Amino acid sequence: MLGAIGLDERQESAYRALVATGAAEVAELARRLALPEHDMEIALRRLERHGLAAPSPARAGRWVAAPPSLALGALLTQHRHELEQAELAAVLLAEEYRAESGKAAVHDLVEVVTGASTVSHRFRQLQIGAAEEVCALVTETPMAVTGPENKAEEEATTRGVRYRVVIEQAVLTAPGGIEELSAALGRDEQVRVIDKVPTKLVIADRDLAMVPLNAPAAEPAALVAHASGLLESLYGLFETVWRDAMPLALEAGGAVRAAGVPGPDVTDLRILSLLLAGMTDASVAKQLDLGLRTVQRRVKGLMEMSGVTTRLQLGWHAYERGWVARDAPRS
Repeated sequence: MLGAIGLDERQESAYRALVATGAAEVAELARRLALPEHDMEIALRRLERHGLAAPSPARAGRWVAAPPSLALGALLTQHRHELEQAELAAVLLAEEYRAESGKAAVHDLVEVVTGASTVSHRFRQLQIGAAEEVCALVTETPMAVTGPENKAEEEATTRGVRYRVVIEQAVLTAPGGIEELSAALGRDEQVRVIDKVPTKLVIADRDLAMVPLNAPAAEPAALVAHASGLLESLYGLFETVWRDAMPLALEAGGAVRAAGVPGPDVTDLRILSLLLAGMTDASVAKQLDLGLRTVQRRVKGLMEMSGVTTRLQLGWHAYERGWVARDAPRS
């Protein structure tokens, strides 16, 4: 628990033991924690450097604990300051990077990473650096690391990063596939399934995308695309696959099941028809005797249901799905 302020497990155990006893000799602490006295001496000296313990002035060989509220409070304040400075440095570097990216040469918009460990590291970096959303197309064979090894995904979802993942059918029958899917769904990730995905793909915040470069008898390699037309095309590919895929859900007993593609209700269809006829949100609300916020909320829900980000895309999606007819009479 105290690793965040620089203590390892042995040092934390020694400090906890000192706090519990108030004061103790090295030999006593070593017996209590089942450690060699030499190792305990080293741990206590490191606690002393942190200001958490000190040799007793009254008795040689005896150590006393510093008050936790005082000593730990000082360390926490120091680490908060260091984190604030690091956060400021990150913001400044991000601004500098964006400024340089705006005038980057074409060859700077893509990079090729080679080697299994390098690809795996870059894959984790994409997820660790994500702030809002990670989109992925997943095949039976992972891009870099398998689900149980992908701690970055778990950490990202804990930070509130949204995951939208499309898996191909073969993943459901792959060894450990159902267990990994259950874990992902348990973290509230949105997962859909389709017969076959066109390629492995990971996109972070629509800023970076990563696709594998497969060549026979070659070491693993991947292409990383920065903000560019290529990245937008890859994002468009993901959205197309996402719309055609079947959502998965977690049953009460923990089993994975197809949830069925959600569809609009009657009120949604009426709102869509009037909007496509050129009416404003306010006019639609008045026509259907609904609140303006209700109309806007339903439109937002339709966009999320369709996996689109603009109303223009929503109209196209509505026609493609047959939600509204192209020759429907205007209201």
